[in-house]
Amino acid sequence: MLAVLESDRNAPRELRIRALRLAGTMLEMGGACSPGQGKEVATAILDDGRALSKFVAICEAQGAFRKPPVAARQHVLAAQRDGRIKAIDNRRLARLAKLAGAPRSPAAGLELHVNVGDAFAVGQPLITLHGESIGEIEYAIDYYLGNMDLLEEAPR
Repeated sequence: MLAVLESDRNAPRELRIRALRLAGTMLEMGGACSPGQGKEVATAILDDGRALSKFVAICEAQGAFRKPPVAARQHVLAAQRDGRIKAIDNRRLARLAKLAGAPRSPAAGLELHVNVGDAFAVGQPLITLHGESIGEIEYAIDYYLGNMDLLEEAPR
């Protein structure tokens, strides 16, 4: 989420699209803009930094703004073949994150690089694991290798 607010070029595209759609609808419903103009207004607010400034102000009012820590270890799980993501099993994806150390370790978890419907090629990153110890990362890798269908794939 922070990457979207910071207008990071590597921010999840889908998250930005959904956030702008939701914010645009809320702006229209609240009368802050004319019907049909919400997404345009929301995009301007995000792109000029006002959304990030407001987010930081809200965090400060609640105690403090802290950037999430970066895990000591990362491991990329790449596609073994070409295909398309047909479905994602969120229950098993959450288990994978827990094996990497989340939520016990604030920096641990995973980063999902694909969405349902996305095409992918051999070697393309699908998931990046983040953990504080080699052991946690290895547990997560072992689980993934035994549950690779948690990202259900369809031929291209």
